[in-house]
Amino acid sequence: MGEKSIMEQQMKLLQTVVEQQQSYIQAQNALVAEKDARMAEKDETIVELRKLVDDLQSLKANLEETLRELRRQLFGTASEKIPPSENADPLNDAPAIVKVKEHTRERKPKSKREDLYANLPLREIKIPLADDERRCEYCNSEMVTMSYTQVREEIRITPAKVERVRLMQEVAICPACKKDGDGTIVKATVYPSLLPHSPASASSVAYVIFDKCFMGMPYYRQESGLAQLGFTLPRETMANWVIYCAEHYFYPLYEKMHEHLVHRDLLHADETTCQVLREEGKSAESTSYMWIYLTGSDGLPPIILYDYAPGRAGSYAKDFLEGFSGLLQCDGYQGYNKVMDVILVCCLAHCRRKFYEAVPAGRRKGLKLLDINSEEWLDNPNIPTSAAQEKMIPAEIGLSYCNKLFFIEKTIKDLSADERKEKREELETPIWEGFWKWIGNIAPLGGSKLQKAVNYALNHRETLCNYMKDGRCEISNNAAERRAKSYAIGRKAFLFHTSVAGANACAVMYSMIETAKANNLNVFQYLYMVLLYMPDYKNEPKGIEQLLPWSDFIKEHCTGLIDVENITAEKHEPLSI
Repeated sequence: MGEKSIMEQQMKLLQTVVEQQQSYIQAQNALVAEKDARMAEKDETIVELRKLVDDLQSLKANLEETLRELRRQLFGTASEKIPPSENADPLNDAPAIVKVKEHTRERKPKSKREDLYANLPLREIKIPLADDERRCEYCNSEMVTMSYTQVREEIRITPAKVERVRLMQEVAICPACKKDGDGTIVKATVYPSLLPHSPASASSVAYVIFDKCFMGMPYYRQESGLAQLGFTLPRETMANWVIYCAEHYFYPLYEKMHEHLVHRDLLHADETTCQVLREEGKSAESTSYMWIYLTGSDGLPPIILYDYAPGRAGSYAKDFLEGFSGLLQCDGYQGYNKVMDVILVCCLAHCRRKFYEAVPAGRRKGLKLLDINSEEWLDNPNIPTSAAQEKMIPAEIGLSYCNKLFFIEKTIKDLSADERKEKREELETPIWEGFWKWIGNIAPLGGSKLQKAVNYALNHRETLCNYMKDGRCEISNNAAERRAKSYAIGRKAFLFHTSVAGANACAVMYSMIETAKANNLNVFQYLYMVLLYMPDYKNEPKGIEQLLPWSDFIKEHCTGLIDVENITAEKHEPLSI
């Protein structure tokens, strides 16, 4: 074998070794690549699992929060008061005794009995001596009255009295003409009937309306109560009375009040649910709405109007407020954006309530929410410092900002509109700046109540601060919510309206009653006076103006006690028109 052949064999052997090494390296690279792929897949799985854990923790927190809220709604109180402990059993656990911090309040002077009874008519009953006491025990002479000494005062209440009134029309004839065989006959003028072919009178209809819409007493309870007075009045008849009188006698006043309302430049608005059984195109179980509109603190006579609508679309508010331009105070409901030519003023109480609800139940024990119109004074709430905020949860910090604004509003509520506006710019502007800066630095848990509170504040950032533009504006929409509560109290008793006509009549009557209350009238007397005069003046614009709740005539006759004996259908002074 030559040297060349040996070299060739060595080269082949070397090439084989190189190929084997390359195959080995490729196999190793494939293993490394597979390992890297597995590691990448593992890292990706870990990231996904971590995200899943975070989502599950967030879901768990939100579900626990929802469960606590449902328990509170089912077993706890619905108002913004101190709720039970988070772990308490609302059915079995006894209430715990909790010590609260002291606070100061303005104590009203104790009312004297003379002040409480000052408006009541006084009747003196003189109790005479018995016959056997009128003889002197020493000389048997007859005693002479020297004086009467007051022993005590009693309060006596006479229950409602139902009586039949039979109208007898006088018929007169001329005796001289009668001799000539052609007698002249004259009949006395009789006032018109309130309802055609009905025994209803102004007092009886006013009584039914007052009990239904002021006292919150459904027709079936009134029916039972009147039966105790010896009078059978079916509930269907009462409903027909109210609907007829609302449409024919009270609605002209309602329309005139509506005209006055839309010409104001500051209004409140709110809405609450109701149910109408018989409404075309809707099932009996469907939800309808009673809208509430009222004037603000503009120094003019207050007007409160209710308006029934089958839904909650913003078009209902738009149609009712057509012709109005100015400031509209409301909650954060987006439907009010459809009202044209208005500046929306969002309610801070709604924003504060969301931060309050975001505070866990166990930490709410020491929290109190200040009401501007409350007689109770709380300590001046301070905005927590950076060090203090570390010991607080974010919802408590947001609540502190809101409480500070409400406290300032309480201190300046008695100032004039211009002074309030000036004080707001001076004292409240820095609070709002700090609040929005704090909002921008927090990152709430997705889907939590805190996130809902933060989003609510951010979504209504501009409208929440619009009350600063006018000193007449209020920081909250509580004025409208109080009127919604008046209707809700009655709704809780009568549950539903049978027909659309009944719902509309109820809206008109609540408008009359709440406006009368706001103008400091005797509500029953006002209803009675309207029913007494409107049959004669419902087509007289000047007469309608004199029957509005703020007219001088109504103030003169409806600010005292109820008087249905001296002012009657057959004996009442005409309106001066």
